[in-house]
Amino acid sequence: MSTESASGGGDVAVTVTPAAADEAVSLLEGESMDTDVAGLRLFVQQGGCAGLSYGMRFDNEPEDDDTVVEQHGLRVFVDPASMNYIGGSTLEFEGGLQGAGFHVNNPNAESSCGCGESFRT
Repeated sequence: MSTESASGGGDVAVTVTPAAADEAVSLLEGESMDTDVAGLRLFVQQGGCAGLSYGMRFDNEPEDDDTVVEQHGLRVFVDPASMNYIGGSTLEFEGGLQGAGFHVNNPNAESSCGCGESFRT
């Protein structure tokens, strides 16, 4: 397992905005999960109109081969296969009446669908 802590510079596997971290940590705490160990799993799966889609879920701990990124009090777990597609991405959270939720800004995506939930590399 590789672990990265970001303090604003360098090549980080995945960047987490403060708003995304705050929202995810709040949700983890709402599930009574220990934020010192548990985290948000970010992964890629087959599906969506563009071929690949993003997935997210909470996990109690990382797997042995995960990359673990710690930023703004949030731990993010990414498996090696998913890292091939989302390395260098930024996890963002946008609030509001429409389109509220987590979004992945992925520089590796050649194209994405209109809703932004699936992509192609």
